[in-house]
Amino acid sequence: QVQLVESGGGLVQAGGSLRLSCAPSESIFSINDMGWYRQAPGKQRELVAVITRGGSTDYADSVKGRFTISRDNAKNTVYLQMNSLKPEDTAVYYCNARIKVVAGSWAMEYWGKGTLVTVSS
Repeated sequence: QVQLVESGGGLVQAGGSLRLSCAPSESIFSINDMGWYRQAPGKQRELVAVITRGGSTDYADSVKGRFTISRDNAKNTVYLQMNSLKPEDTAVYYCNARIKVVAGSWAMEYWGKGTLVTVSS
């Protein structure tokens, strides 16, 4: 069973930076859209940023100008560079991707287990 594996979370002071990474746990055929979501304590999961296979991006208003999503299609990896972090960015960050596991298969939606980002004031 393919899983998405995130890395890069941790504790950082306000104003600092972190870089998240996410990739499938095993070889797959291709990945369509990839994205990052987050869920803060007591809140619903929300979209942070998405990127298409062609590189088009979209961001939540709250992170525009501070976060950058990118991907390496050769490595099937998506990144989230987070700069100027604020305490309100504290959340569990989840990777999301629509994956074709083998050629000719439908693209299915997968989620990572999440990585915790804590921003101290």
